[in-house]
Amino acid sequence: MPAKKVLVVDDEPDIVELVSYNLRKEGFDVSSASDGEEALVKIRKGHYDFLILDLMLPGIQGMELCRILKNDPKTSNLPIIMLTAKGEEVDRILGLEIGADDYIAKPFSPRELVARVKAVLRRSDEKPAVTRIIRLGDLSIDMETYTVSKDDKPLSLSSTEFKLLVYLAERKGKIFSRDQLLDAIWRDEAVEPRTVDVHIRRLRTQIEDDPARPRYVKTRRGIGYYVEKDI
Repeated sequence: MPAKKVLVVDDEPDIVELVSYNLRKEGFDVSSASDGEEALVKIRKGHYDFLILDLMLPGIQGMELCRILKNDPKTSNLPIIMLTAKGEEVDRILGLEIGADDYIAKPFSPRELVARVKAVLRRSDEKPAVTRIIRLGDLSIDMETYTVSKDDKPLSLSSTEFKLLVYLAERKGKIFSRDQLLDAIWRDEAVEPRTVDVHIRRLRTQIEDDPARPRYVKTRRGIGYYVEKDI
């Protein structure tokens, strides 16, 4: 099996060298870009399995680059970890809301970064074994192509959003707490419970006509999230 190709986008040479060295030790094929424009050109010309993206970049900044990639059907499923000096909660939430799969603040542990890359790739690579279509109202979840459409129009869900939707759709009528969803989707990853809320909110912006009044993924206040049994 060919090595997974990772693009590291950061304007700090020391960070690029540190991240690249540790990923190569684990068998990854690593390339780099020092600004958003260079990264965008490389992504559109080549193929990458993963993106490690600094928030503060010259030219196109990390948040904007992430937004561009997630809004493009060709790159919407590209797994992204935000790597940045900004560690405030608002930055973490914003990064997750626009489609990043994970967020690590500098300074960071190289071993933790590698572990998180592997965990996100595992989630992206895990596809349901049974080929079938799950239907929720006008939503169609294709378990073979790993895609979701609404009224026959494809939606751009990340791998984590897809797994959340499938998990709830396959268990209609059952309410799951944040901790239960963390165990089911993120497993042993060290992520905050708030991460569940962020991904549910982003999922709703994709599948709901009115995210403030969700039809598909609903909230039972103080308990958790669910899909109604009779939808």
